[in-house]
Amino acid sequence: MAEILTSIFFLFAVIDPIGTVPVFLEATKEFDAKYKKKIALRASGVAFLILLFFIVIGQLILEGMEVSLDAFQISGGVILFLFALTMIFGDGKPEKEKSQISDYKHVTIFPVAIPSIASPGAIMAVVLLTDNHTYTINEQIMTTLLVLLVIGATSLILLAATKVQDRIGSYGITVISKIMGLILAAYAVQNILSGISDYFTK
Repeated sequence: MAEILTSIFFLFAVIDPIGTVPVFLEATKEFDAKYKKKIALRASGVAFLILLFFIVIGQLILEGMEVSLDAFQISGGVILFLFALTMIFGDGKPEKEKSQISDYKHVTIFPVAIPSIASPGAIMAVVLLTDNHTYTINEQIMTTLLVLLVIGATSLILLAATKVQDRIGSYGITVISKIMGLILAAYAVQNILSGISDYFTK
């Protein structure tokens, strides 16, 4: 049970649904409430399919390239760490992704589904959490269900985005995103250390 809660918390940190709220509100500001709901649900669905694709195919791609588990852990950890640093020290997920919006007619895919929900960090995280050499099929299925659960929670948060923004405020959302980045950084360092340790103990 503790492992499940840890995985949920980690996925929540890396997907960062609270940080997606201002991006979603900015991207959908020209639409009415009904269409905003459609965008929230569609974007969440697309994001889950993207993450599912990498859960299923990501490992096969790595094995096809003959990348060892240790190398993957280290490189994945480095990428996650750099991604976490942008969350902590950068302008923040909301401001960065809001500034990338140029076409308000196709915001469901970009930037709401990707990179706001299915971010590079989230993609790397789900591949790490479903590695065939580390986790059993049942554990990978459980992780996939947890990803679906977090995406479901994300869609609910987006459906209530205006209320969330009013309650927490832009400053509060930025602070939460930076805290999520700190948690992600710790996980990334742990992966790097594990990969190095396993490499030198073989």
